[in-house]
Amino acid sequence: MLDAEAALARAQAALGAVPAAHAETITAAARAERFDVRALALASRETANPVVALVRALTRAVAEDDPAAAEYVHRGSTSQDVFDTGAMLVAGRALGLVLDDLGRAAEALARLAHDHRDTVMAGRTLALQAVPTTFGLKAAGWRQLLLDAHERVARVRAGGLPVSLGGAAGTLAGYVEYARVDGVGAAASGEYADRLLDAFAAETGLARPALPWHALRTPIADLASALAFTAGALGKLALDVQNLSRTEIAEVAEPTGEGRGASSAMPHKRNPVLATLIRSAALQVPALSTGLTQCLMAEDERSGGAWHAEWLLLRECLRLTGGAAHTVVELVEGLSVHPDRMAANLDLTGGHLVSERVTAHLAPLLGRNAAKALLTEASARAARTGVPLARVLSTYPEVVDALGGERVAALCDPPGYVGAAGVLVDRAVS
Repeated sequence: MLDAEAALARAQAALGAVPAAHAETITAAARAERFDVRALALASRETANPVVALVRALTRAVAEDDPAAAEYVHRGSTSQDVFDTGAMLVAGRALGLVLDDLGRAAEALARLAHDHRDTVMAGRTLALQAVPTTFGLKAAGWRQLLLDAHERVARVRAGGLPVSLGGAAGTLAGYVEYARVDGVGAAASGEYADRLLDAFAAETGLARPALPWHALRTPIADLASALAFTAGALGKLALDVQNLSRTEIAEVAEPTGEGRGASSAMPHKRNPVLATLIRSAALQVPALSTGLTQCLMAEDERSGGAWHAEWLLLRECLRLTGGAAHTVVELVEGLSVHPDRMAANLDLTGGHLVSERVTAHLAPLLGRNAAKALLTEASARAARTGVPLARVLSTYPEVVDALGGERVAALCDPPGYVGAAGVLVDRAVS
């Protein structure tokens, strides 16, 4: 908020509405270390926002340095202009960190996808083994989600974080009137308002809005959407890591560290705490972002409640998403992959997960319905008896006559049935 106040004074000075020396004094005084943040917080309760107390404190600080400059603090402005501009500055800084972490994690996942392009594992649908896939394709999928998140966050940061400049009721009347009083020539024509918006946006590095947005909360809703998607994308990755880390599966493991994942009761445990933290954030942010979207219903030209409800929700969305993005870097850069366990798990069903493949080869010879019925029966027998699917199929004369014993065995080998997985990985990481 102090940055917003200082930028506003400099923007007004550039247009001749504030003496340049006074804008410099205001900028020099707008330093957070000069203020009692707790006192400002307590005072904000009396005015339902922190800007009123902040302006009083900033005015006093400026007056200590130059009494004449104090007259130009917050000139023509209103609380929401300062608060919303400050919120956009905070969001921009936070999103920069998120983008850096998403990019770094995506690079690590590209390496995993490349290294494990042909590492075959069981693909799972509805919690059960389905057909074979590769760990490289899974890592490429995680990476794609992070790239999608990066794109959305970058788009919001590049043009969706605007300055707030509207004055008391979104007309910029205070700014224009002070400029008129001060004899700024362009004020009478309305040109001053346009020039002030441009100058303020340039001073802050934020976008210029089409209209004042006190009660038009598109920037907050867009930001909330990008953060919710990002948290969800990170959460998908984390949930997969949790599941693949199960004792019975053990196909991946989080990076270890002194005391990490320790249980207070069970010395043998090393819990997947990084994935747990990320998933926790991913479960919270979409719910919080829904609250931000609901704040689009802001009444009149300034809301009595909807605007205020955004503050904690936005802070938590930024904090949780930022924390999850930072944590995922450590998770994926240090992730241990266990191809031996993936191979062992592929063998658990005795070839059941390639029944689709055998059906495809028998269908032209026996008919699609007959082939599917035969494989359904054979798979049930294999599951019931524990005999591998290839051996069960070899007891069906029509299968042996149609395909031959060696071909049946080859078709039931899971690593041979990964479709275009390798090509998809190559395309994704190229």
